[in-house]
Amino acid sequence: SFLGLVNLLPYPAVYELVGNQDLPNKAEYSLREVPTCVIDIIDRLIILNSEAKIRSLFNYEQSHIFGLRLLSVVCCDLDTLLLLEAQYQVSEVLLNAQEENILETSESHRNFIIDGLSVERNHVLVRINFIGGPMERILPPRVLEKGDDPYPWPMFSSYPLPDCYLSEVTRNADLKQDNDLGKLLLCFKMSDKQTEWIENCRRQFCKMMKAKPDIISGSTLLELLEKFVLHLSENLSECYFPSVEYTATDANVKNESLSSVQQLGIKMTVRYGKFLNLLKDSAENDLTLILKHCERFLKQQQAPVKSSLLCLQGTYAGHDWFVSSLFMIMLGDKEKTLRFLQQFSRLLTSAFLWLPRLHISRYLATDTLESGIHPVYFCSTHYIEMLLKVEVPLVFSAFHMSGFAPSQICLQWITQCFWNYLDWIEICHYIATCVFLGPDYQVYICIAIFKHLQQDILQHTQTQDLQVFLKEEALHGFRVSDYFEYMEILEQNYRTVVLRDMRNVRVQST
Repeated sequence: SFLGLVNLLPYPAVYELVGNQDLPNKAEYSLREVPTCVIDIIDRLIILNSEAKIRSLFNYEQSHIFGLRLLSVVCCDLDTLLLLEAQYQVSEVLLNAQEENILETSESHRNFIIDGLSVERNHVLVRINFIGGPMERILPPRVLEKGDDPYPWPMFSSYPLPDCYLSEVTRNADLKQDNDLGKLLLCFKMSDKQTEWIENCRRQFCKMMKAKPDIISGSTLLELLEKFVLHLSENLSECYFPSVEYTATDANVKNESLSSVQQLGIKMTVRYGKFLNLLKDSAENDLTLILKHCERFLKQQQAPVKSSLLCLQGTYAGHDWFVSSLFMIMLGDKEKTLRFLQQFSRLLTSAFLWLPRLHISRYLATDTLESGIHPVYFCSTHYIEMLLKVEVPLVFSAFHMSGFAPSQICLQWITQCFWNYLDWIEICHYIATCVFLGPDYQVYICIAIFKHLQQDILQHTQTQDLQVFLKEEALHGFRVSDYFEYMEILEQNYRTVVLRDMRNVRVQST
């Protein structure tokens, strides 16, 4: 039943089932009253904030651990985390529960009762409050160790969280003087034949990614992306979407409101950006303005839609993880970010990297629009499953035996730009690769990840926890650059058909 719930609760389902709904929080619960919907499960097994809820459970500890385990898995989808945080203040509830678990308090020391619940709560609190890839954050274990100190990890009941859960990240040096990088930057000054110029830039980018991938980061990455996208957007043959005039100023959008999910996402982005030394305190205001501009800009390109689906009522239901990632790549520069997004929005790649780009968009066919299904799902993840069957058949079979679709985890990775799954430099390389080489590389990168994870996937299929493993575990040891040659082979074999279908997502009459 646990895995069944995990399968049923990706973010779109969670949003439709619990969006804008309060918890019952009754004064009394009958012992015969069992949860009959997702709201009830959250109310009775996760948000245990009253004696009435605790008394209603036959086995409080076992039931609550089940709820906390479920929370841990579903909150790996960052949109779900932000929704539950915005509506039910999940962190605050867990922190209060930890506060009640303190044995004795002195000014210098606080002793927490170490039990199954406090250990599980500690794990969940770290997971939902710290953002980071496999080398950027440290998640405390869920089991006790043997010996005199069974749980050496610090517990806490208030902010800020202990720094010991964050790794020491050393930023890569800005190696602009490198000769190969000089050649790549030189490409942007040659403009005689556009097609040759574009192909030359792409060749140089591939060469750099294979030989010296760490150079493509920081201000160098910023400069490469800016110049490349500017040139592409000025070349009509590379533009997929028509140009849209946008003249709104900061003053025009300042008083517009963002959803509570977007607002919490901004705070999460700034925390992560400050940890990586990419953003400053003032970044919160700038990112808020950027997201307000984006909503206004995209609204101009949306179509009216009649639907009972909650996700189609107004603006995009989740946080804009692509814009947040781009803001960090642009080192918190508001003007550069907005300028880039306007240029990038003309390219086909924007449809697949920037998910809100096609939210209730007039560029989609009416039936696609009303279904609420994004092209990333029916195009990218569709081809991921098709290629997986041919390229990594054992992994494809493992998914089939587990009753879990590869498309579900891929949609989660792509929607949140691999946040919490890859380290920051790899997220940058994912975005840069798709921008430079084309949106079909989104498919090839996911195939490369499954190839990388093959042994782990087979092992967790045997232990019957594949869904939990893929959602909770970061992609340890995966580097985009390590699989570049393999992805180039995939491109040669499949680009014609994959890119053809990607180009067909836009309704032809527009």
